[in-house]
Amino acid sequence: MEQIKLASVLYAPIVSEKSSNAADQSNQFVFKVKKSATKLQIKNAVELMFGVEVAAVRVLNVKGKIKRFGRTLGKRSDWKKAYVKLSPGHNIELATA
Repeated sequence: MEQIKLASVLYAPIVSEKSSNAADQSNQFVFKVKKSATKLQIKNAVELMFGVEVAAVRVLNVKGKIKRFGRTLGKRSDWKKAYVKLSPGHNIELATA
């Protein structure tokens, strides 16, 4: 049961120019995670799903943008982003994962 909860913590990896540079230079990977996830849950989920050792986790809340749809104003949902730093010698291949 605990593994099922941990599997639902990570939504998707974020692949962008900034996240690619972080992966190449400092062995950090970026994930979109559940809004209520803690650092420990994110660490355990990454270790379980990818079989790597996590050194550190940094999280940040991303505020949803206000967008206009014709006359009405709308707001995108807030979400949480996690920067996961792996221990030396460990790597995640997102192309094959």
